[in-house]
Amino acid sequence: MARERKFTDDQLFQATKQMIIQDGYEAFTFSKLASILNVSRGSIYKYYENKDELISEFLMYEMNRFLHEFHKLDKSGDFQTQFELLIDFIFEQSNMHQVLEIIQQIPANTTKRVENNKNRLNEYHIDMYQQLQGLIDLGRKENIIKNHLPTALLLGMTFQTIAIPNHFNISQEEWIASIKEVLIHGMLKKE
Repeated sequence: MARERKFTDDQLFQATKQMIIQDGYEAFTFSKLASILNVSRGSIYKYYENKDELISEFLMYEMNRFLHEFHKLDKSGDFQTQFELLIDFIFEQSNMHQVLEIIQQIPANTTKRVENNKNRLNEYHIDMYQQLQGLIDLGRKENIIKNHLPTALLLGMTFQTIAIPNHFNISQEEWIASIKEVLIHGMLKKE
């Protein structure tokens, strides 16, 4: 009879996320993870050949969770309503930006499992950007977004707002409202 697993996927992935956010990809080790989970390294190696397999599985888990929540956003309103919901969502999921950057650090020549996961993550990214492009197209259709601005630039600027450092500790509410205002109305006064 097989022994019962001493940790759940959720516990494993939460500990993985904590380590990645705090220490980064390079410092991530099964030894540190095992210590956090209070298990032996061997119990992790039973399921993952190396850290790249575990991290890529974690990224799949996070991206699935993110996309599930993303799909639940109300897409029935006008552009501005949907855009404001998107900004709120981005800030609710602010760790996702850091987490997804990790996939670029996983070496290309690794196990088949990692290669498959990286391919699936790429497909998820494409799916997400196609949906976001639909939002930008709605803004253009409603004649709110300038047609000459590249979609990739608009999406990049929108998603990079979570990386802007809040050095003056402005309240989260005011910070998000200000970012929305700059993205939607610009920073220049209209005469």
